[in-house]
Amino acid sequence: MTMSREAKVMAAITLLLVPTIMYGGWTLLGILTEGTVGAAAGGLKLSETQWALWRAGHAHAGVWTVLSILLQVLLDSTRLSRAVTWLARICAPLSAVALSAGFFGLAFSSSFQALLYLGICALLISLIATAVGLLRSR
Repeated sequence: MTMSREAKVMAAITLLLVPTIMYGGWTLLGILTEGTVGAAAGGLKLSETQWALWRAGHAHAGVWTVLSILLQVLLDSTRLSRAVTWLARICAPLSAVALSAGFFGLAFSSSFQALLYLGICALLISLIATAVGLLRSR
């Protein structure tokens, strides 16, 4: 299978997000072990709710980033307009960033819920466009 230039560019940009996910895991480890392993978090203590939101943010970042890369490859096989294809390409990694940032932010302020909704909408746009494009290419 040959990837388009567009898929390669977006997959490469998305792969650049992975070190931030790794750093998030290192930070979570530092908080969990109170700085003995991982990044020292400056004595940051999280409540059970905050801890759950941080774990959710970290897990969603990884899962949606992998899905985003898969969608880049799948979009090469769709029959969609160029504009819709680019919309789906951009929404895929945007959803990973917005959803995980929303979870992290919600640990401290409810005003971050807008990021969750942005991430959900972006993910739906990307998934639905890709699915429709694949069905149209049969």
